Amino acid sequence: MENGTLKAHGANDGWLNRALATLPSSRVHDSEKFALAFAQNVPLVLRGDTHVGSWAPSRMPDTDAETLQRIADMYAGNEYFSTRLEAAIAADAMAAQSDNKSGIKNDGDGTMSGKRDPLGAIATIAAAAGRMMKATDGPRVAVIETSGWDTHANQGAERGLLAARLTALDNAIDSLRVEIGEAWRHTAVLVATEFGRTVAVNGTRGTDHGTASCAFLVGGAVKGGRILADWPGLATGNLYQGRDLNPTLDLRSVCKGVLLDHVGVTAAQLEGKVFPDSRAAKPIVGLIRNT
Repeated sequence: MENGTLKAHGANDGWLNRALATLPSSRVHDSEKFALAFAQNVPLVLRGDTHVGSWAPSRMPDTDAETLQRIADMYAGNEYFSTRLEAAIAADAMAAQSDNKSGIKNDGDGTMSGKRDPLGAIATIAAAAGRMMKATDGPRVAVIETSGWDTHANQGAERGLLAARLTALDNAIDSLRVEIGEAWRHTAVLVATEFGRTVAVNGTRGTDHGTASCAFLVGGAVKGGRILADWPGLATGNLYQGRDLNPTLDLRSVCKGVLLDHVGVTAAQLEGKVFPDSRAAKPIVGLIRNT
């Protein structure tokens, strides 16, 4: 899913990084500011020859101004470290600029207003991403990676483990929408997972790793309100390997459609560089509004 090939180790870089490399330099003045990973480590989808930045909320106490100044003085003679310290301080300042429209209080320990966030305060990170992206010199591409979706036991239905995680995801997207403000109408958010869950419930009232799942495409730039699927059904004879929902759509078709109509990557670049050997996965046109 992240390297954009048919093999788990088919490439050492990610399709989104390769897409960035196709953009004209006039659009990408500073790639480390243009694309940002909101994680401790840059996910594979954003790794590659094009340099990108990263930001994650610190779990350490805030550093006082005097200490920061001493560090800046120490790095003053080193261009590499001084510029990165400056960028980090600016990113933290940008992330902290909130008018709290989202109404979300971050308690700093993975809890949200006293309630445990099952995805590790993802709403707080999404809100920070929105504040950074709406800034004039902020990033235009962002990746947020989450875990915690292995519902092997006590998955639940309308209520339970999975429902709580989906609620947290919903809150995170809404936090991004609120904080990014007017820029939301130019925004497209792709939510995807690398595996689904089995159709049948297991012995511990959960589900195990499956094959097909779904992807969500949301945002003001998206021509939404639709479900695009060739539904295979859940009858035993229609299941993949007799246990999983049968995949009917290549996720690369969705990614291609967004990159083509929203980002401006050409069809030739999509086939030749971003998703090599993917001619069978045609771009889905009409995902993005004509604005």
